[in-house]
Formats: sequence, C-alpha cells, structure tokens
Amino acid sequence: MKKQVLIFFFYALCFCHMVAAQGFRNPVLPGFHADPSVCRAGDDYYLVNSTFQFFPGVPVYHSKDLIHWEQIGACLTRPSQVNLENTDGNSGIYAPTIRYYEGQFYMITTIYPSRRHFYVYTDDPAGEWSDPITIDFAIGSCDPTLFFDDGKCYFLWKDEYIKICEIDVKTGKQLSEIKRLWSGLGGRYPEGPHLYKKDGFYYLMIAEGGTEHGHHVTIARSRFLDGPYEPCPANPILSHFNKEMQNSPIQGLGHADLVEGTDGSWWMICLGYRTSGYLQHVMGRETFLAPVRWDKDAWPVVNGNGTIQLEMDCKTLPQVPMPEEISLDHFDNPEMQLFWSYICNPDMVNYSLKERKSFLRMRASDVSIDNLGAPTFIGRRQTELNFRATTCLDVNGLKEGDEAGIIAYAARLNHYEVQVTCRNGSRYVQAVIRIGQMKHIAYEAKLDSRIVYLRITSDKDFYHLWYSEDNRSFKLLASMEYRYLSTETIGGFTGVHLGLFVQNSRPTKGYADFDFFDYQTGPDF
Repeated sequence: MKKQVLIFFFYALCFCHMVAAQGFRNPVLPGFHADPSVCRAGDDYYLVNSTFQFFPGVPVYHSKDLIHWEQIGACLTRPSQVNLENTDGNSGIYAPTIRYYEGQFYMITTIYPSRRHFYVYTDDPAGEWSDPITIDFAIGSCDPTLFFDDGKCYFLWKDEYIKICEIDVKTGKQLSEIKRLWSGLGGRYPEGPHLYKKDGFYYLMIAEGGTEHGHHVTIARSRFLDGPYEPCPANPILSHFNKEMQNSPIQGLGHADLVEGTDGSWWMICLGYRTSGYLQHVMGRETFLAPVRWDKDAWPVVNGNGTIQLEMDCKTLPQVPMPEEISLDHFDNPEMQLFWSYICNPDMVNYSLKERKSFLRMRASDVSIDNLGAPTFIGRRQTELNFRATTCLDVNGLKEGDEAGIIAYAARLNHYEVQVTCRNGSRYVQAVIRIGQMKHIAYEAKLDSRIVYLRITSDKDFYHLWYSEDNRSFKLLASMEYRYLSTETIGGFTGVHLGLFVQNSRPTKGYADFDFFDYQTGPDF
C-alpha cells in the first residue's frame, strides 16, 4: 500500500510539472543541426536537418513538446536514395523540408553539386523512406518546400525569386505554370521559403542575409496564393544582426519554420550558432526554438521582440522528456547508434560490430581523411564548447603504415587527431594538426602496450590532445586553437564531429578494435 501511495505521488508530481511547464534552454538540438524543418502529426512533432556530405542523410527527430527531441531514424539510409560520392562540407544534402498530409510524411531536399530537387515519403517516419521522386525542372536552385492546399500540392523553391507551381505529388511532374511570389526586402540570398495558410491569408516566410551574422527572417502575406505579397511592417521578425543583440552568444539566426502546437499556440524553430571569442563558431548551425504570438488576422511576433535567448522564460507545452543520447558507447548493440555519421556513402565492409564482441572493428581504407571520398570514419556531433572525448584502442591488428585514432573533424583539410601508426614493426602515438595545406606532427612517442587510451578535450578556446596507457594518467601531447576549425576560418556548412578513423595510403588487411567511445560535456572539461 505504501509503495502504491509513493507511486501515486510521483506521477502526480510529474503531472503537475507537465501542466505548469515553464521555460527551456536553447538550443533544443545542439551541435550541427542546420536548416531545421518541423511538422506536426496529431500530438507528435517531427523535425529534420541538413546533413551535407554525412550519411545517413537527413536525421528524423521526434518530440511531444518541441523542446525534448529523440532521433528515431533518418530519411536517406540507402545508396539508392542518395549518392554522396566525392562530396564535402559545401555539397551534399541541402535544406530539407518535412511535411505531413493525409497520413503521409514527405521530405523534400536538394543535392549538390547537381542542384536537383527530390523528395521521399513514408507513413512511418521512424522506418524506411521511399526511393526518391525527382523534380525534373527547377534545376540549379535550392531550398525546396511543399505546400498542400485544397487537395493540391505546390512546390516552392529559391531562385532569384521565390517561385511556385503545382505538382503531381505521386510523380513530381509540373502541373501549372511557374509564378514568382516574392524576392524579400533586398537582403542577399533570399532563401528557405515556407508557406502557411491562416485566417484567410497565405503567409510566405523566408530567410535573408546569408547564413552568417547577417542572417534574419522576413515574412509577407497575401489573400491569394499567387500574390501579390505584402511585407510585414515589422520585418525582420527575427534577427540578432543589430546593436541590441550584437553581444549575444547566439548569432546567425534564420532559416525558420513555424508549427502550431496542440493547444493552439505557435512556435518557431530556426537555425543559429553559439559563438566563443572572435565571434567564431565550431559546432555548426544549431536548432533553436521560440514562442510565437500569432493573433487572428495579425502578423506573427517572435518571442515578443524578435530575439532568442539561451534561457527561455516562457510558457511551454506540457513538457515530456525523451531518452537522451548515450554518452558512453560500448559498441555492444547489434547496430550502430543513430547519432553516428559517416563521410559520404560508406563501404560497410570496413565496419563490424560482430567480429569481436563489444568492440567496433574498423578496417584501414586507402581513402584518407584528407581526401575526397569515403574514408573509414564514424563521428558524432560536438554539442558543447567544453567536452571530453575518450576512446580505448587495441592496436594489435594494425599493419605497416596503418593510422588509427580519435579525431576532431571539421573538414577534410581541417582536423586535429591523436593516432597510433605502425612503422617498421613498431607502434607510435602521434598528435597531428591539419590546417589547410599544413600537416604537422606535434608529438610522437613509441608505444609499449597494445592497449592505448586516446582523448580530445576542449576548454572553449583550445582543443587538447592526450593519450594514456593505463586510463588513469593522461599525457598532454599538444594544444591548438579552436578557431582553425571554425566556420569563419575554413568555410563550409558543417560543425565539428568527434570520431574514430583508420586509414593507410595503400590497401592493407589491417584493422583497429575500438572498445568504447565516451563523450562527456560540461564546464570541467
């Protein structure tokens, strides 16, 4: 009886918390989660992001409250769906949009460098998605979206104008003439269009200013789908590119999407990034959330003043926590955890969770981390400036010339790693710094043990490279400034991934066995 009473009070407290939900912390999806798009199906919300050269393409997240998210799958999981051969951080999968209509989920996106649009669909966003349906017109543009209205499907995309036409959703074929809707307020790169219908108006929301510090969100509306569209007098409705927010740790807000909550409230998700010194960022563009007041016949107002904070003090939907991503992966599941990503379409022959129990075996590839192609690599997003990432490596399987280790990977020519290499029958631990055309071995020492622990940490200003042979006493090998992995320095659209790799300049039968990967965040690292 006592136990039952305690259980009752526990659930009562949980219920009270849900009803009285107040406030949350941004970003709601930290680390590289660019170009977010969101939809609602019943009481559930689903969100997707750009992935560029990383595979699987376009992760799918699920939430009950728009604050807590759990990855449930990905839209592009098969080579037949997407060919990422020789892509990098400036190419691959751009700006997806997810929509739900009559029991079907649709995800539409663009692949670079061909700039072809395609979409996939499913009735189960956690399962497999269809093979692509290609849009055979509007080639050379980007940022597509779908809009369903009165039983018809419309395709919108970014060109010199935001353009629209009706399509056959079953085939992708054009059904009407192409019309121009709006070109924004004159900011560069008007992009990321999303269309909504409310109170007899069509609202067209876009991003302008480029996905950098000057990024912002503008909106226009019309009584007619084809326009003309009248800009909001309070544009931009979201921006940190002003004097008031110039010192905010959040910058580059834009590429937004709107969704109506189950209680009739409205919410905006958008991209932005957290900076650290020099107004630079290394974690890529992240997903932020803000409440929206959208009265009848009125314009949407974002968070009262068109800004977003890290700590949001506002009424929320009833909060429903989701399972968090595990921090310590022992590689004891039959399948890889969903948070792991590969570069390009991976050769899965080089990865095994079965050959040695509770180890990830990765085989050396002759595709280097430095080169275009699909190296033997797995990575997870860096989500905080302060972190500690550690792995345990059994080097017994390495062959002459093999290199295996842990890496902070921003781009193929910009990464820091601690690796073990095999040379003349001996094994050496090295700290390697790669910055553009410069590759520097900052430290090298001969290893005595077949088991070695490799670690990368960050204190927001520097990345630090470490190793140990006993997992207790770690030796600092090198430190390097974070800004050489920042987007502002190297360009591209992706953030740092922390991961594992094995490589060689020539084919071998060598391999590395990784016992675990431990990723911890917090101010102490």
